[in-house]
Amino acid sequence: SVQLVESGGGSVQAGGSLRLSCAASGDTLSNKWVAWFRQAPGKGREGVAATYLLTGRITISTEYADSVKGRFTISRDGAKSTVYLQMNSLKPEDTAMYYCAADVRVVDRFNPGLYAYWGQGTQVTISS
Repeated sequence: SVQLVESGGGSVQAGGSLRLSCAASGDTLSNKWVAWFRQAPGKGREGVAATYLLTGRITISTEYADSVKGRFTISRDGAKSTVYLQMNSLKPEDTAMYYCAADVRVVDRFNPGLYAYWGQGTQVTISS
């Protein structure tokens, strides 16, 4: 199995940037879907970005929620088995706990119920 640990959260003002990291251990992130989800208080878990990581250095697919397109970028460092979420032009509505998740086969990339492996989350707070 794979263990996931997120980091990089914090508090910034609207318009600022943060980069979240998702580090894997126990197994690599190759040949897996890896996604970032977020959950605000009182709301369900929302998928924001996903990427499929093929063995080696090739990323063959990325997907983004409409709410973050053009502002968030998901990427990977294959050598470190780490996935990043670069978040720019942050808005107060981006405030949430952010989680990374991974699994081998995921038909609906933003359905949290389809992912077996989860990190503990990192808090992102955006002030206006």
